[in-house]
Amino acid sequence: MVDGPDVRELRPAEVGEAIEVVARGMRDNPQHVAAYGDDPERRLRCHARLARAFFHVFDAQEPLCATQDGKLVGVTGVAPPGTCRPHALQRLRLLPPLIALGPRTAARVGTWLTAWERRDPDEPHAHLGPLAVDAHLQRQGIGSAIMREHCRRLDAARVVGYLETDKPENVGFYERFGYEVIGEETVIGVHDWYMRRAPAG
Repeated sequence: MVDGPDVRELRPAEVGEAIEVVARGMRDNPQHVAAYGDDPERRLRCHARLARAFFHVFDAQEPLCATQDGKLVGVTGVAPPGTCRPHALQRLRLLPPLIALGPRTAARVGTWLTAWERRDPDEPHAHLGPLAVDAHLQRQGIGSAIMREHCRRLDAARVVGYLETDKPENVGFYERFGYEVIGEETVIGVHDWYMRRAPAG
């Protein structure tokens, strides 16, 4: 087991490395297989493109990262209250990278993102995601370390947390940190869970 990763805010110079971790760590997620197709290398390229667009377009993000022996090993995006729904200019900036995925993939990704946006709560909340640990380091406590720091910050600020997940095993993982399922649906053939966390205390 990896001991004691350092969890802190992601630095601007580390965004490129973070995108690579997100792409590798989430390559085989059910939603990504459904959206990008069966080819693992294509999924890597497509999700890296999408993650890069989101990191640059949603500039209010306050991402956290985990490092181990000086290397980035995990990362999560965190959108502060009022910043997770794209405004008109952000939608326009997202179009070129979406179109670059190809018409069929772009349509599937658009359906997926629209469904998730429709479920976004009206109440002020910090929106978690994506949360990724590098593929060869998963199930070693890195994601838990990131979540502990994220939840500590939620509680200190008295802010509601919210997230989506497409992996059934993640539901129990997030429940350990106080998240509760508030909705479910199937999107592009994949079952998704929507989860909310009230601040502790």
